Amino acid sequence: MKNLKSHFKLNKQERSGIFFLILFLIIIQVGYFVYDSYQINEKLPLNIDSDFQVRIDSLKNVALENDTVQMYPFNPNFISDFKGYTLGMSTDEIDKLHNFRKTNKFVNSAEEFQKVTKVSDSLLKIISPYFKFPEWSSNHKSKPIKLSGAKNVDTTSKNLVWKDLNTTTAGELQIINGVGEKLSARIIKFRNRLGGFLVDDQLFEVYYLEEEVARRILKQFKVISKPNIVKININTATAYELSRLIYIKQEVAERIVNYRNLNGGINSLNELLSIEGFPPERIERIDLYLSL
Repeated sequence: MKNLKSHFKLNKQERSGIFFLILFLIIIQVGYFVYDSYQINEKLPLNIDSDFQVRIDSLKNVALENDTVQMYPFNPNFISDFKGYTLGMSTDEIDKLHNFRKTNKFVNSAEEFQKVTKVSDSLLKIISPYFKFPEWSSNHKSKPIKLSGAKNVDTTSKNLVWKDLNTTTAGELQIINGVGEKLSARIIKFRNRLGGFLVDDQLFEVYYLEEEVARRILKQFKVISKPNIVKININTATAYELSRLIYIKQEVAERIVNYRNLNGGINSLNELLSIEGFPPERIERIDLYLSL
């Protein structure tokens, strides 16, 4: 028993040796752990076969396309601060355009746009293919053309008793040469969609109604009692409400709402000219039915 106990009795030197041995083992364990963690976190090159790399590249391209803002044709005269920023214009360039527009002038070409804003050639080359100027800009006028009244209809007869275009029936219209049952019904349907004719010229907009036949009608009929039109507020109307106006298609109405949301509202109906698909030749006609 005494011999057994003697094996567990260690002198001071032996105890120190055991202590340093244990300390050494601990240091090795800690070092291995640190080294192993470093190896896991270290970026090692991966060997990827060509087919797999092609798939990765295609997915990256799809992601880039989804992140890219799709551009539509627009009138550069009505670039807002947000629109200019997305196009890559500087604040100074945007301000120059706005100051120019405050003088009630318009840019009518990409060259004029660069002259006013001082944008670089490289930026102009990117954005100018999307410029869309209304037809009247080709004449370098500062305002859209005015629609002529009644398209030179002969109304000189003093003894003629006019019939009201807004109260006439389809049967009464058929007394005009060239107006049959289908065409008269189409005129009444168009009038109903408008809520009533506001001006005589709107008769020329009836589908498949020849101009000469419309002139014959306006020799006996004209707008006498104008309808009470409740104008649509362009800043609060939904896309559906806007599309109910005969001059605005559904897709254009949706773009108007998107433009309004992006720019915080519409301050002038002329801003609509910058929206893709909007009919610039109808801006004055549409003005009869919209309000700000």
